[in-house]
Amino acid sequence: MIRARLLATGQEFDWQDQTSGVWVDAQAATDAELAQLKAAFPLNRLALEDVLEVGHWSRAEQYPEHAFITVRSYARPDTDDEFTERLSIFVFDGAVLTLSSHGTLALGRVWPLANGREALNSPHEVTYELLDHTADTFFTVADTLEEQVDKLEERVFQNERRNPVADVFELKHLITQARRLANEAREATAILGRYAAASPADLVRYRDVQDSFTRAVSRFEGLREYLTSLLDLHLSLQSQRMNEVMRTLTAVSVIFLPLTFLAGVWGMNFEHMPELRSPYGYVFAWSSFLLVGGLLAAYFKRRGWW
Repeated sequence: MIRARLLATGQEFDWQDQTSGVWVDAQAATDAELAQLKAAFPLNRLALEDVLEVGHWSRAEQYPEHAFITVRSYARPDTDDEFTERLSIFVFDGAVLTLSSHGTLALGRVWPLANGREALNSPHEVTYELLDHTADTFFTVADTLEEQVDKLEERVFQNERRNPVADVFELKHLITQARRLANEAREATAILGRYAAASPADLVRYRDVQDSFTRAVSRFEGLREYLTSLLDLHLSLQSQRMNEVMRTLTAVSVIFLPLTFLAGVWGMNFEHMPELRSPYGYVFAWSSFLLVGGLLAAYFKRRGWW
């Protein structure tokens, strides 16, 4: 599918009639449509190969024919889905061409805005809007991952029996991938702003987008460091809980140690043991057990060991 808008008015029209002052968008272009685009626009061969390569990373380049940037972002940033999408932008002197497999979130938001908006009257302004909305998707991803980190933090402090270590490492993997994608987009935007033949105002816009990607990368780095601290905290809490259990078991063992000693003494088979023939020997033994055990239990309770 190929569609086009006039940059000055935002009006859609037949793109083959005019290739200057237009924004042409091609989604899931067929071989015949790609041939039409190559006949209408001087597309650099290397840039077109990057567009057609599946799974290509974010990058930018200034070719003699045009400026080029391809950016990969998340297709569903409000979920923990790792599925990504890619938007490729060819920036000519008087036109801009966007290529994608099935469109992107940024493209879907910017295309309606171009209708009647005087701000989008140049190829670099269209490119800026597309990159800026792409950067917004990374902030949405950061918000989504931050909510999951908060839930993990609650689990750690709620002393649940389920071990959160596996979830921590899975979330850390998602954050690392998001950071890598945002960092690649930042580097591509920096190259575009450094070498593109644009006006000073457009270069300021590119630096603004680069700053947005930089802040997104910083948020992902902060989340990753926080997860590392959360994992250390979980291990510390587990060690503390184990120490509390061991202290309780030790207290119980100490209580029963003198009782075991007394039972062992009175269980010896000597002939002359006055307690064995006493009518109150059994009561005396139990009284000793209860007295010694009660005193030790009260002492441990007072010290907070119980």
